[in-house]
Amino acid sequence: MKQNPPDSPHPPGPSYSDGKRSGIVIPKHLSLWQRILAYLIYLIIRLYSATIRFKLHPQYNHTEVFNPDTPPKPVIFCIWHNRLFLCLSCYNKFARKPQPTRRMVGITSASHDGGMVSKVLEHFQVDSVRGSSHRRGGQALVEMHTFAQKGYDLAVTPDGPRGPRYHIHPGVITLAQITGLPILPITYTLSRKYTLKSWDKFQIPIPFCTCTVSAGEPIYIPRYLKDDEREQWRQKVNQIMLNQTQD
Repeated sequence: MKQNPPDSPHPPGPSYSDGKRSGIVIPKHLSLWQRILAYLIYLIIRLYSATIRFKLHPQYNHTEVFNPDTPPKPVIFCIWHNRLFLCLSCYNKFARKPQPTRRMVGITSASHDGGMVSKVLEHFQVDSVRGSSHRRGGQALVEMHTFAQKGYDLAVTPDGPRGPRYHIHPGVITLAQITGLPILPITYTLSRKYTLKSWDKFQIPIPFCTCTVSAGEPIYIPRYLKDDEREQWRQKVNQIMLNQTQD
């Protein structure tokens, strides 16, 4: 059955769980401690970011789309899962600062923890859509398309939420096809960092380090592709991201 896009750009709720019979993701409210924890995470990221020196990579510095003298044109921000800590700080500095009217929506996991991530995004004035390649993926694409039509930037972590690390899933290619928006490959390198022992080797910056942001050229994906052509584009985008990545 064809699903209609939601009438409102706002996500239906702060947290979700799967319905056992229908398979539909049903919203649930966050507990008080989860809301407090989400706000603390937001404050920690803001405090960390205030100490960090941000700069553009000398080669990967394609920020023409954020020219303050031109109207904002939405793009799909594509960034690795282990670079999430500073991704919104990078967006605020290099996208929202020159073009304050830009708006963003991000895909977060449909798991219980994804609800708290959505709350953190809310503090950064970023909307969220719940879904992944494992759960609620189709409906998430529909909702992201609705946001794109309203002029929002879309944000995805193409190797999340479970990996493998640095392996792009085909969902970002599909998203670019149905929305017509270009993929903007983004990553960054930290001069000093902690690396967690998680599947993605999540990176946490050490205060007062330097964050070198790499912004690749926008990648336009043809709307109509055969399966083998989609895989070729997936591999191409994957390699472009890897070329920009330095651990």
